[in-house]
Amino acid sequence: MSQLTTIIAAAAAETHVELPMPTWAYGTIAIVTFLCLLGVMFSFRDVSNRHSHRSAPDAAAHATAPGATHHGTGHPTQGH
Repeated sequence: MSQLTTIIAAAAAETHVELPMPTWAYGTIAIVTFLCLLGVMFSFRDVSNRHSHRSAPDAAAHATAPGATHHGTGHPTQGH
């Protein structure tokens, strides 16, 4: 029984640990970090289309490969 009372006394005597900065600062750091990562991701937007002249020969070769499907020229006009 003395071991149980020791555990209960230790749980009741826990000390309060002070955070190194205010709680709102953790949220601000997280938001700034994610905004920076969003900027990095946004900087790679449309990178594959910037150098289409390099991939054009490969795309033409793949378009004539056996089993390649062609989906036409887009949506048909409806005469509006």
